[in-house]
Amino acid sequence: MPNKNILIIAGTNRPDSNALRVGRVLEAHYSAAGVKAGTLSLTELPAAVFAGAAYTEKPPEMVQIQQRVLDAAGLHIVTPEYNGSFPGVLKYFIDMLKFPESFDRKPVAFTGEAAGIWGGLRSVEQLQQIFGYRNAHVYPDRVFIPGVAQKWDAAGKFTDAEIDARLGKQAAGFAGFVKALAAHQG
Repeated sequence: MPNKNILIIAGTNRPDSNALRVGRVLEAHYSAAGVKAGTLSLTELPAAVFAGAAYTEKPPEMVQIQQRVLDAAGLHIVTPEYNGSFPGVLKYFIDMLKFPESFDRKPVAFTGEAAGIWGGLRSVEQLQQIFGYRNAHVYPDRVFIPGVAQKWDAAGKFTDAEIDARLGKQAAGFAGFVKALAAHQG
């Protein structure tokens, strides 16, 4: 993956969200695997993107965000589960991206997190349908984090060693998946 990185998308615009915290854990795992990764929080979406006119003329800040998606070697989506699905702002973000090139043949991995016992299973499965429709290459190793709010210590450090190991395995595996697809397509 020369000069390309993995873009981790924290799939909510809630400030200091668990999705963003998990994204930072994943960033560290990618770094440990020697892979460049960065995190995009949906809190970075400009307010102007929510105006109806943004469908036809993207605000300059959204154009920059769009380019980050296009330039990424792969996308790693971290999604919370809100009301049995993924956050509406994540769907809106997907709708604002260029079609079809944003996800066409792009490798994508998913991590779900939730307060409940299923750890974002429903939100990940729904997103897989959308990304499948958009012709993305979906990495099959998903990680679900149940009871996510209880997985952090007072200093904000992730405390679940088993899930942390699974996140590390997912990041390393996805990096290999991205590299293999690039070699095959390239």
